[in-house]
Amino acid sequence: MTLDRITAFCLVARDGAALARFYAALGFVQDAAPRAIAADETALLGLARGGMRYAMRLGATALWIDQYDWPGRAYPEGTNAASRCFQHFALVAIGIGAAWERARAAGATPISRGGPVQLPAATGGVVAVKFRDPEGHPLELIHFPDGERRGWRGRGLLGIDHSAIAVADAERSRAFYRAHGLAEGRATLNQGPTQVALDGLDGVRVDVVPMHPPQPGPHVELLHYRHPQGAPNRPWAVNDVAATRIVWQGTAPALLRDPEGHIHQIAGVVEGPA
Repeated sequence: MTLDRITAFCLVARDGAALARFYAALGFVQDAAPRAIAADETALLGLARGGMRYAMRLGATALWIDQYDWPGRAYPEGTNAASRCFQHFALVAIGIGAAWERARAAGATPISRGGPVQLPAATGGVVAVKFRDPEGHPLELIHFPDGERRGWRGRGLLGIDHSAIAVADAERSRAFYRAHGLAEGRATLNQGPTQVALDGLDGVRVDVVPMHPPQPGPHVELLHYRHPQGAPNRPWAVNDVAATRIVWQGTAPALLRDPEGHIHQIAGVVEGPA
């Protein structure tokens, strides 16, 4: 099965309406009125009951916020950027200082120490800051110095660049994504004081491995922390708040997990606003 193109990300919420307001404050737009999740999708997810979906969008990528009638566990306490359940998506911001202030005002909790930091040129030279939304999902704001060359034009939040996931076995994860059609980009070893500030962890040494789908859009980044090594978490169920899903365009609905347990959903074409 080829994972061809990321069309959406799905966040699980205890309070979907409140989380939708948070993302609207960041700059996401509402795609449609909240609606019940279809019965066939509920069955695919293995849920005994249904739920509601709040559909939003940032640029070309959709955001689904799902609130289930049978809620799972809240986001685990005490986790950090090296934890195995850590999975964020990176929001491209032009004017990252203003975007960070909006996030703070809307209720974001910082992960990074001291706000946005600029990484060394050898690891991309981006300006970035990590934080959590009110339900605990980690996020990143990212600014590219060569943003226009990359096609990012405008002000504020422009789109989603990638989803980064923490992995314990980098080679096994590489092999999984290669087998599903993704191409490996140039890996970097990120370390030093700016990475420490970005991750909010001491002594960080992390391999960052980009994996690119065949079609344009967001990509996946594997984060292999050499130090500190993240403690393993209990496997998360699809209705747990930590169970973020990457949604891929496909012809036949399916659900699969990567070797670390991160969930991928294959769906039809995700439509934009009417």
